Amino acid sequence: SKNVLVTGGAGYIGSHTCKELSRNGFTPIVFDDLSTGHKEFVKWGPLFIGDLKSKSDLKKVFDEYNIKLVIHFAAKANVKESITNPIEYFEENIYGTTNLLNQFLSSYGEVLIFSSSCSVYGEQNKDKISENTSQNPINPYGFSKLASEKLINYLKFSNEFNFSILRYFNVAGADASLEIGELHQNESHVVPLLIMALLKNETFLVNGKDYDTSDGTAIRDYVHVSDLAKAHVLALQYNVLEKKDIICNLGTGRGTSVLELINEIKKINPSFLYDFKEKRHGDPSKLIADIETAKKVLHWEPTQANVSNIINSSLAWHKNTLR
Repeated sequence: SKNVLVTGGAGYIGSHTCKELSRNGFTPIVFDDLSTGHKEFVKWGPLFIGDLKSKSDLKKVFDEYNIKLVIHFAAKANVKESITNPIEYFEENIYGTTNLLNQFLSSYGEVLIFSSSCSVYGEQNKDKISENTSQNPINPYGFSKLASEKLINYLKFSNEFNFSILRYFNVAGADASLEIGELHQNESHVVPLLIMALLKNETFLVNGKDYDTSDGTAIRDYVHVSDLAKAHVLALQYNVLEKKDIICNLGTGRGTSVLELINEIKKINPSFLYDFKEKRHGDPSKLIADIETAKKVLHWEPTQANVSNIINSSLAWHKNTLR
C-alpha cells in the first residue's frame, strides 16, 4: 500500500513531510486533532480528525485506509510548557504514542517512523552529539520523547516491524513555494519569533546571555524543514526496502548562536533592536548534531541549511500569511 498514516500531519513538520511523500508517490493520510495543526495545511491527501488518546479513532483510521506505514509526529513540543505542565506532556506524548503503537501492532503494521528530538540528550559537553551519546533529558518534553523511543525498542523484541527514530535538532524555515510554513498559536521557536519581531518592529528578547558559549547565548543546529521532510521519505524507503531499523540525528553539523541569528536579521534591518531576559530553565547551552549516520545510511544531505536561507524563507512565508 502507498498509504502512509501521518499523525500530526496538519502541523509544521508534518505538512512539509506530506508534501514530500506526495512527490514520491505516497498518499499521506493525515490524522490530527487540529489542536495546533491547520486544516488548510492538508493538501496532499485526506484528513481524518481524531485523537491519539482515543483507541476507537485510531482503529477506525487504520481499518479505513488499511494502514501499514506510519510517520508519527503528533505530540506536544514546547519545552517551557512541559516544565510547567508535565502531566499533560506525559498524557499526550507517552500515552498517545502507546495507543498508536498498540493499534499499529494490532493492524500488523510494517514500518514506523518516529519523530524524536535532540532533547533526549540533555546537557552535553561535546562539540557534536552522535546517536551513541548518553541520553539524559533535562525537561519533561525530552523525557517523553525518550520514553517513547524506549517503548518502540522494547516492542521489537516480540514483534515484526521496522522503525526509524529520527532525532531532530532545531527545525526552521518554510516551503519554497510558500504553500505551508511555521504557524503556532503560542510560538516558542526562536526563528519565527525573530521574524515576528522584525515585521512588527518590536524589540526581540533573548532568553539569557550567560550560557557556556562564546557569546553567552544558546547555540543550536538549525536544519531547514524541507531537508527534514526529505529525510523522512528516505527513512521510510530504507525501512521498506532494506527491512532494517535506524536511529539517527537530523541537523546540519553546524552550530549558530542566537546573536548570530540576530546578525542575519540585522542584514535585513540594521536598526533591529534586541535585549536580554533571564534564560529558561531546562535549556542546554549547546546542541550540535553529528549527522554521519544519516549521510551514510540514508544518503541524506541537508541542501538548504545555511542560516540566511532559513531566515529568508521564513520571512517570505510570514509576509505571505500576513497579507
